[in-house]
Amino acid sequence: MDIAGITDFLTPLKVEDIFSDDKNAYRRIGHTVSAYIRDFPDTDEAHYVIVGCNEFRGSGIPAVSVSAPDVIRKHFYSLYKWHDDVRLADIGNIKTGSAYADTCAALKTVLRELMENGKRVILLGGSHDLTLSQYQAYAEQNKGVEVVCIDALIDLNPQSGLPHENFLMDMLTTMPNYVRHYNHIGFQSFYVHPDMLETLDKLRFDCFRVGHVKENLDEMEPVLRNSQMLSIDISALAFAFAPANTLSPNGFSGEEICELMRYAGMSHLMNSIGIYGYQTDNDYHEMTAKQIAHMLWYLCDGFSRGRRESSLDEKESFNEFHTFFAEVETTFLQSKKTGRWWMQLPDKRFIACSYKDYLLASSNEIPERWLRAQERS
Repeated sequence: MDIAGITDFLTPLKVEDIFSDDKNAYRRIGHTVSAYIRDFPDTDEAHYVIVGCNEFRGSGIPAVSVSAPDVIRKHFYSLYKWHDDVRLADIGNIKTGSAYADTCAALKTVLRELMENGKRVILLGGSHDLTLSQYQAYAEQNKGVEVVCIDALIDLNPQSGLPHENFLMDMLTTMPNYVRHYNHIGFQSFYVHPDMLETLDKLRFDCFRVGHVKENLDEMEPVLRNSQMLSIDISALAFAFAPANTLSPNGFSGEEICELMRYAGMSHLMNSIGIYGYQTDNDYHEMTAKQIAHMLWYLCDGFSRGRRESSLDEKESFNEFHTFFAEVETTFLQSKKTGRWWMQLPDKRFIACSYKDYLLASSNEIPERWLRAQERS
């Protein structure tokens, strides 16, 4: 199946619901996106392909009348385009199947086909359990994947019958398993059972409490740089910044989640980003849709910045530092273009790290990131 062959699973966009007729529209993102309106768009030159999926049955909601992805699109496409080196295509929405499993199967097929053709995908959901289809698109290619999930909750509740509350059980335990590593960013302690965190730690997975992340936001950049798949539940955002999130008054601010999205865009490995949990019914003045639109803008900003990064074998583009810690000799590289850091493991591989890791190593302390990577190797 080629990319155009996935049209059986898709519905095109409605111009009147999404695209602005503003006289200055030529300066806006919507004017430059290659969209599926009548004919399937040419995706050959696209850096990101956008697809929507308005499936909420996994969270117990039987039907949704308004297309949440289209509301997000309306606000994203109205923003001004600053990144002429970032090209977007939009292939419309996944058809909602007669059964929940039908939608999930169609979504998995579309994502797999796009990624097999070398495309980065932005998925606008839908409930958070669609993350499982996002992961299965990698599994069906027999590709190992490092996953980042940004969520106030850890959806690993085997007692729940709702997929959006337990999909991580399938993703992390189904065999054969292709999750090389799992990172959870932004959990809120009062919603997470302590035993669950202990179990994930024993599996050498990394979980970062929301307060820790807010105090050390730049420490998440290497986490995202090392990963291929990102799943975001809007429950990770504080209610004040995403009023469609009715879970918690606490969480990330709009600026913080946009910075995390910029980090994701800068990653050369990140090739699928899913944003889930947005329901239009609860959204005051569509402020959550606007927030997600800003997140997408910063994703493009990060991608534009990341394109300027040099390959690690271009030695003249990096500052090189040799250090010893705990009788281990290693090398750190710092990019002269972006300031980002990498550290070398004993097997000579370089992994993304932070300036803090370099300072720890220089003080003869073992960086935890180095230890965790060694435990998983």
